[in-house]
Amino acid sequence: MKLISYLSIFTGCGIALFWVLFFTLGLAPENPPACYFVYEHAFPLPDAVLAIGLIGGGLMVLKNESRAVWLLPPAGGLIFLGLVDFAFNFQNGLYLISLMDGIFNAVINGWCVIFGGVIIAFVKKRILPSQNT
Repeated sequence: MKLISYLSIFTGCGIALFWVLFFTLGLAPENPPACYFVYEHAFPLPDAVLAIGLIGGGLMVLKNESRAVWLLPPAGGLIFLGLVDFAFNFQNGLYLISLMDGIFNAVINGWCVIFGGVIIAFVKKRILPSQNT
């Protein structure tokens, strides 16, 4: 669970870093579709909540593994984020803008969905069976 904790903290920090770069350096594809910025501007608040959940949950698990259930909500959030971004990117051709943009987006979307599932699987296997509820 320590690795899951560190990866949760890393992922939460990565989400926060994305928004810092987005608003300071203008991190965006070269020729984004017209709806790109409207779409992206809907995400700072939910992504901030997600990042706080990942970082806070990761820190809690480092202190006490039985607190891993705190990572379940952000795990679901990661899966949702990855799937919504995948659908948007696919429907708007963002995977095809350039090879680097396509790989970058695919890796991030895949990470969110896969890591969210991994968190759920680890919590279910390691923590939930030991609960007497």
